[in-house]
Amino acid sequence: MVDSVSFGRYSYDSIQMTDHKHNYNGLGKLAEDISRYGAIAAVELQKIGIASTRDGETLSGPSEGPNPFNEKAYSHGMTEEEILKTIDDFSEAALYAKNRGFGMVTIHGGHGWLVQQFFSPWTNKRTDRWGGSAENRARFAVAIIDEIHRKCGKNFPVEIRISGSEHFDGGYDISGGIDFARQLEGHADLIHVSAGNAHAPGDSLAFTHPSIFKEGGCNVELAEEIKKYVKTPIATVGGLSDPDQLEEIIATGKADIVVMARGLICDPDLPVKARTGRDREIRRCLRCFNCVHEMYEHGRLFCAINPESGKDREISDAPPLKEPKHILIAGGGMAGMEAAITAANEGHKVTLCEKSGDLGGVLRCEVNVPFKKRVGEYIEHQKYMIAKSGVEVRLNTEVTPELAKQIQPDVIIAAIGSRPSLPPIKGIDGKNVLTAEQAFANPELVGNAAVILGAGLTGIELGVYLRGLGKEVTVVEKESTTATRWNGGHIKQLEKSGAASRYDHEVVEITDKGVRCSTKDGEAFIEGETVIVALGMKPLWDEAVALAYSAGEFYQVGDCRRPRNILSATGEGWTAAKQAGKY
Repeated sequence: MVDSVSFGRYSYDSIQMTDHKHNYNGLGKLAEDISRYGAIAAVELQKIGIASTRDGETLSGPSEGPNPFNEKAYSHGMTEEEILKTIDDFSEAALYAKNRGFGMVTIHGGHGWLVQQFFSPWTNKRTDRWGGSAENRARFAVAIIDEIHRKCGKNFPVEIRISGSEHFDGGYDISGGIDFARQLEGHADLIHVSAGNAHAPGDSLAFTHPSIFKEGGCNVELAEEIKKYVKTPIATVGGLSDPDQLEEIIATGKADIVVMARGLICDPDLPVKARTGRDREIRRCLRCFNCVHEMYEHGRLFCAINPESGKDREISDAPPLKEPKHILIAGGGMAGMEAAITAANEGHKVTLCEKSGDLGGVLRCEVNVPFKKRVGEYIEHQKYMIAKSGVEVRLNTEVTPELAKQIQPDVIIAAIGSRPSLPPIKGIDGKNVLTAEQAFANPELVGNAAVILGAGLTGIELGVYLRGLGKEVTVVEKESTTATRWNGGHIKQLEKSGAASRYDHEVVEITDKGVRCSTKDGEAFIEGETVIVALGMKPLWDEAVALAYSAGEFYQVGDCRRPRNILSATGEGWTAAKQAGKY
């Protein structure tokens, strides 16, 4: 287990490792909690340099001049004195971590932070001993590592994370990554090879944080190549969570260590389950970026398919189960399946009814989409866990008040989902109109040219999918921008696919030849054989509430409460099942 702590403020919750006087932050307790189970606790030290998001300020970095990351800020070229002071700050932070019980530190030398800014020719234009050649540009990183070793002594390893390639025009490629690693040889105890520059133009960020559009382990080839040129142990990272792939990387010598973050947030027991032959029980990360969104937007880290993530206190403080109940769950989608598994594990008798012939709910339509294959794997995982938990499953069975009266459950959890939202647009009932669910499940029904209404995640992913099938796609959105912020590069992927986007276009009529739109510049017509509605979902509220008085306890969860995402569905299903029978 490794915990990362920031050095140098990038966000409000960064821990200032050099401000010891005011730094009572429980780091010693954290290190103790990690170390008591035999793991090595490590702190990641970083300084952001010119990558700060603070506008209108002069930010310190390698070179003087306009800030390539932020046009509203200016870059101050650090003086020799400031460079040496920063090196000392890193070493003091490392010593502080050691004194708090941490067993090693990681220097963040990648992703566009200060240490990489010194090595990258894109940001380092110096002509003194800190710039120019690879040796000079790597001098800052080497000096930090050496000073930590000097100050912290032996048996305190120093790892450095680097980007094996920056993956954008103007940045360095794998040959630069090899040069960097060669300079670190004999200084760093472990070279951790990541990729990209999170603040650079182009597609670089897609390698720093691999999304659903990248294969798991997309950065392994960088680590494998760098390993050929150095004797220092090499670690690899980037969308890793498949035990077979992790084993293959180590067994074939592509890297010495595999590193996971999101994979362990999704399933902290992944290594134990893999070691004990329980691979089918492993939850594999969807790479959906819900964890990133929750961390930056709400200040807490929640995984879309691990409902226990971020809820340690709620779990430890939960009241004990008074007595097992018979729980009837209506609906076998994401919320219903999670509720069934959790309730069974709590000791309840569980009956799960699904009105269709299969479990998985609305997301079943995406299982054949190449970049959504993890969704299909997750549905199969949940089916397996339901069977393993002894849940009684009744398919092709709709829960009605009459059925509930026959079953006589103590608790009902309604998770019956939602239906597509179809606004009153003229022509929306036309023969050439499909819902997003229909288009995902039956792409053969989509003509050669499609117009997708709605630029949310569903509309964008559908656009990428249909473009991959060779269809012409135009995504139409009435707002001026998409509402998808932390989306794993969805907008860039849509652009990369060649699909067209039309914002500030409100559809007023659908015809058999396309859609007529109202724009700020007047009327516009967009041609398309097929029109696909991806304008959200409406909860099956009335159908759910009809079950409210069919049992002593009633919970309404997932999309039938309010359509959102997998995170909300699994979280509400889990919460209801944990609460049932305890009050």
